[in-house]
Amino acid sequence: MLILGINAYHGDASAALLVDGQLVAAAEEERFSRIKHCAGFPRLAVEYCLGAAGARVEDIDHIAISRDTRAHLGDKLLYALTRRSPAGLLKGSLGASDPKVHLGAALGVDPKRIRAASHSVEHHRAHLASAFFPSGFDEAAVLSVDAFGDFVSTMWARGRGNKLEILRRVGFPHSLGLFYSGLTQYLGFPKFGDEYKVMGLAAYGQPDLLDKLRQVVRVKDGAFELGLEYFQHHTKGIAMTWEGEPRYGPIHSERLIDLLGPARSPKSRMEDRFMAVAASTQAAFEEVYFELLATAKHLTGSTRLALAGGCAYNSVAAGKIRPKGLFDDVFIQPAAGDAGTSFGAALYVHHHKLDNPRGFHQTHSYFGPAFSQETIDELLRKEQVAFETLPDEDLIPRVARALSEGKVVGWFQGRMEYGPRALGNRSILCDPRRVDIKDVMNERIKRRELFRPFAPALPLERVGDYFEQTSPDPFMVKVYKIKPERRAEIPAVTHVDGTGRLQTVTAQENPRYHALISEFGRQTGTPVLLNTSFNASEPIVCTPKEALDCFLRTKMDVLVLERAYLERAPAL
Repeated sequence: MLILGINAYHGDASAALLVDGQLVAAAEEERFSRIKHCAGFPRLAVEYCLGAAGARVEDIDHIAISRDTRAHLGDKLLYALTRRSPAGLLKGSLGASDPKVHLGAALGVDPKRIRAASHSVEHHRAHLASAFFPSGFDEAAVLSVDAFGDFVSTMWARGRGNKLEILRRVGFPHSLGLFYSGLTQYLGFPKFGDEYKVMGLAAYGQPDLLDKLRQVVRVKDGAFELGLEYFQHHTKGIAMTWEGEPRYGPIHSERLIDLLGPARSPKSRMEDRFMAVAASTQAAFEEVYFELLATAKHLTGSTRLALAGGCAYNSVAAGKIRPKGLFDDVFIQPAAGDAGTSFGAALYVHHHKLDNPRGFHQTHSYFGPAFSQETIDELLRKEQVAFETLPDEDLIPRVARALSEGKVVGWFQGRMEYGPRALGNRSILCDPRRVDIKDVMNERIKRRELFRPFAPALPLERVGDYFEQTSPDPFMVKVYKIKPERRAEIPAVTHVDGTGRLQTVTAQENPRYHALISEFGRQTGTPVLLNTSFNASEPIVCTPKEALDCFLRTKMDVLVLERAYLERAPAL
């Protein structure tokens, strides 16, 4: 049975394909179109997924769309009739055309040849399914929190077996995700997806403005509400541009300026008061977030938690869940944002609608394209680039030695990651022991704000040597405290508050990456690497050609494409 999941006409368009309940392929459209967070119909991602399974569109049994415009229609109509409705609030709400029509048009196939049954899955049900069904938990509290989807911003459920029981929801116009996005805009970061910058900046300030921000978002009855006078999404809507660089804008109202003072303009100096706003934003977010988790615990009594939705990417908050003692086990979908709803929609149809048993446990996120060594070597010969193709027993020690010498390495192997994190298959790697390496990375390659931290990757068996928490995090979605005595050893991946958003690596899930980190540890005594995404102001690279182009236009020192080794000639 083939189930194609699609997130379409929404930011982070994506596709995922289940074959007999197993995820065989999944990818974001941006990786193929090269437009960050692109919306529209994910034609290229769908073509990839079908190709990875050796399937045709006519072979699909079910199509699952992670959107149901009919959901909560009564609430939408009531809001429109009783409040000042934002322009376009009800646009597209009165039903949706058959996705087979869109799929056929995108792939150049007569829709009549597509025999698949079509399913519309409510946005947050797709998030919940993406969190619970691959978690490995027989039962769990399940929570989805984001900006909005199908008129809802937050949804609680109990997951048990192959079913989800919806327990509670928070609807329009209240949204914890939009609270964070609105403050992100205020702080001068206007692009869609810039919220992680505020999370990094927060560590540089003190939450001196928390009392003021409790007027903007506040805990209420186990959930929360916004101080709506500080926002205008509910009266004017949110303008978004998806071509090129997507942008929100504006979410907050002039009342927020009255409360906090003039907003920061992009690229202007980062004043101390803006650092205080960032710290206070994170603190206010966490107050509400942990109230939502406490409600999940109260509603279900479970000791396990499964999380999705864009707010699950707040890795600072995520790293505090276990220490707070509410839950013993936590699974966060590595594609927790809207790109993951294609996977979730497919899972929801497979389990909840079709009543199929569970049999897929997600332990990695490598579901994108891979490329053969033959293809890579042919590309490098065509581009007239000098390279060596080496066996791993020679390649890995050479790369580890280059890293120990302070060289920046582009590391490309295996299947591309699904989700926003580079997890060792499309990564740029550096020596974390070097104090200057963050400046080197920012000046030569990434060109990003200096307050943003870089992430450490280390073997799972060594996590207790460096971090105060020891639970695995293969998806790089939690921030843990680095042990004080280790911080001077790995300054390039230690944030100003002594934390790191780690990735734990096992030989079982990624043997070559694990071997490289271990070999670096053998040579240097420090089994940790700085890992950041393989890109430079673009989506993460997908193909060998994109990796080569990124290498050539930046100042990386070494490029590894599977077993091909390239090293830039030293400057004279």
